[in-house]
Amino acid sequence: MIEYWHNPRCSKSRMGLALLEERGAQVQVRKYLEDAPSVDALRQVQALLGVPAIQMMRTGEKLFKELGLSKDAPDADLIQAMADHPILIERPLAIAEGKAALGRPPENLLDLL
Repeated sequence: MIEYWHNPRCSKSRMGLALLEERGAQVQVRKYLEDAPSVDALRQVQALLGVPAIQMMRTGEKLFKELGLSKDAPDADLIQAMADHPILIERPLAIAEGKAALGRPPENLLDLL
């Protein structure tokens, strides 16, 4: 089962979901804007991805600058910002069997199959 953090309004998120479903993957969709992940969940995903928190963020979002965030901010601050404002989480994001992948490009998600 793949947990898929999805924003139906995002074309890349829709493309990633379609790609997984076309391959026969069992997908559990989590609309993360409505069901925001906790700080602990974000830390777990960060560890699975093996990337700095900034790489999990939509730095081009207006809110990123409004909150005074920067690419040099500590991971703890960035993770807290994502928990408080899930619009800042890069999408799509998928988690399965101790691995995670960011769907930028959507083909990255195929690593979970």
